[in-house]
Amino acid sequence: MKVFIQIPCLNEEQTLPLVLESIPKEIPGVDELEILIIDDGSSDRTVEVAESYGVTHFVRHTRNMGLARSFRDGVHYALAHGADIVVNTDGDNQYPQDRIPDLIAPVMSGEADIAIGDRQTHKIAHFSPLKKMLQRFGSWVVNLAADTKLPDAASGFRAYSKESLLRLNIVTQFSYCMETIIQAGNKRLKIASVPVDTNPKTRESRLFSNIFEHMLKSAQAILRSYIMFKPFVFFAWIGVIMLASALIPFVRYLILIWFFSEDAGAHLQSLILGVALLIGSLLAFALGVLADLQRTNRVLMEEQLERVKEMQYGFRPNEFISRETAD
Repeated sequence: MKVFIQIPCLNEEQTLPLVLESIPKEIPGVDELEILIIDDGSSDRTVEVAESYGVTHFVRHTRNMGLARSFRDGVHYALAHGADIVVNTDGDNQYPQDRIPDLIAPVMSGEADIAIGDRQTHKIAHFSPLKKMLQRFGSWVVNLAADTKLPDAASGFRAYSKESLLRLNIVTQFSYCMETIIQAGNKRLKIASVPVDTNPKTRESRLFSNIFEHMLKSAQAILRSYIMFKPFVFFAWIGVIMLASALIPFVRYLILIWFFSEDAGAHLQSLILGVALLIGSLLAFALGVLADLQRTNRVLMEEQLERVKEMQYGFRPNEFISRETAD
């Protein structure tokens, strides 16, 4: 069993030593434990600090590429070097690295394909009441889109099995956290939640400048991921809403003409609005059908991509099949 612990870093010279010192040197059941630093365009001594702690695995970006790209490149490196499990933590030391054995336990035992550290956000002292409320709401939205029941969908403290990583495809440019859950849920991967505590805050988030920017970007990522897997449902709801809205001006027009005997030409605006909404509704349903056909094509392409990844990373499919059968 080979485990890679990947740490995305952007100018983490001050906090990286705390992370590296708290990572367990040995984990029962793990034969090889490797640390991978993803340097996302750091301008400080992040790489030198990591090297001083004996880290030998690096992925380096010449400029800042973002968290999603860092995660994707780190996963590629880890799988190419024989990882069976990939653990993701942060370079700012917000997560308890000493809980990594507990985090990977459900994945090692086969109980889960992905394990997510539940930060128990209601207990985090430096989170404002607004942020705690938004965290709960965000998790609720993600769970709705993914058909899961995870208390902390935004947590980046995670463990992934090799099998799950072969099936996930990151396309967002913001953060992979929401997207991977929605993909995993819709692909029927098993996700476990492991309660953990967080370390004291060391710096402000670099993913966003304020909570509203975070909300906007997260909403975009969730919506895009949801449409990828359930396009017909999305467009059908739009069509139903527009169809229901079209009835209002139609009914108004008929009532004014039939019951109040008013001039039909005086209320053409209601008729025009109703027709426009009706056409919009029909277009939404048509888009839903086309998008669903595109989704089917994407699923077939992803299956082929999985086979390519299996060959690329030397994965033996019979191991995965036997484990699914055993479940």
